[in-house]
Amino acid sequence: MIRFENVGLRYGMGAEVLRDLSFQIAPRSFQFLTGPSGAGKSTLLRLLFLSLRPTRGLISIFDRDVATLPKSDLPALRRRIGVVFQDFRLLDHLTTFENVALPLRVLGREEATYRADVIELLKWVGLGDRVQALPPILSGGEKQRAAIARALIGQPEILLADEPTGNVDPPLAKRLLRLFVELNRLGTSVVIATHDIGLMNQFDARRLVLHEGRLSVYE
Repeated sequence: MIRFENVGLRYGMGAEVLRDLSFQIAPRSFQFLTGPSGAGKSTLLRLLFLSLRPTRGLISIFDRDVATLPKSDLPALRRRIGVVFQDFRLLDHLTTFENVALPLRVLGREEATYRADVIELLKWVGLGDRVQALPPILSGGEKQRAAIARALIGQPEILLADEPTGNVDPPLAKRLLRLFVELNRLGTSVVIATHDIGLMNQFDARRLVLHEGRLSVYE
């Protein structure tokens, strides 16, 4: 599904921030992406989401070479990828329900076809009583859960999550991770960036470890 071969990335004329990355993410796989702060986890996720292109090397996603991919093809590929950003990226003028449903609205679906699914997912992430709330009145943890629900609602083929449990308490963090595990069982490949070693130790999953711009893979 995703293949990196000798990938390197630098900004401008500076030193490479990622170098010689070679790994694969198979369909229906589950992995944690970890490493110390500043190791490049968020940058690697941006490469996976196609918001950055590598300085060198090959990245293939859904059998498409990113280096030769026309910009016009990017939106269709990105719709197959769910993303949970660290800064949430919720729209303040939309309710929690409307933010979560936004990917489906963009696809032109009528609300009647997805309303029950959105409500059920919001209940699952603990936001059943915040359906009509606007983001400015949500706590950080509630915004995090809304962002996770929005990434999941389209049942993406790949889910990328950047510190998805960073603003919630340990019991809810474990519950959210179990949601990602269940999504993986249904066929979605999952990549979760986290520095929470204790949480990772509760799940038997592959680990991609970044250190000083290089990647080690532990099956």
